[in-house]
Amino acid sequence: MTDNFYAGNANDDASQYRGWLLGSFVDPTTHSAIRKSDAVEIKWGIHPKGDQRAEWTADDTRTTVLLLVSGRFRLDLTTGSTTLEKQGDYVVWGPGLDHSWQAEDDSVVLTVRWQSAAE
Repeated sequence: MTDNFYAGNANDDASQYRGWLLGSFVDPTTHSAIRKSDAVEIKWGIHPKGDQRAEWTADDTRTTVLLLVSGRFRLDLTTGSTTLEKQGDYVVWGPGLDHSWQAEDDSVVLTVRWQSAAE
């Protein structure tokens, strides 16, 4: 496989970086170099019912979009909460908003953040 092409499966690859498929933290010596990006991060999140991020993020400087693929997923922001219930529901938030989340049903979500920051 070349360094400018990669084909994979999000379910299989998600465990390598806590669900993140693409970002600045991808090690190009052990994974395809095309997955390393300083511009964007993409996460495939598989969350069983009750799974949650108990801690809040702090001082994030990126813009994020969270898209519901399946399930029911609550996102808590410092400005309030929203629940994604219908496939395709999404939320976009910008720098300076902290967040936490909880899967209210078994859920799959796709998260995209930009700029990428090393984890």
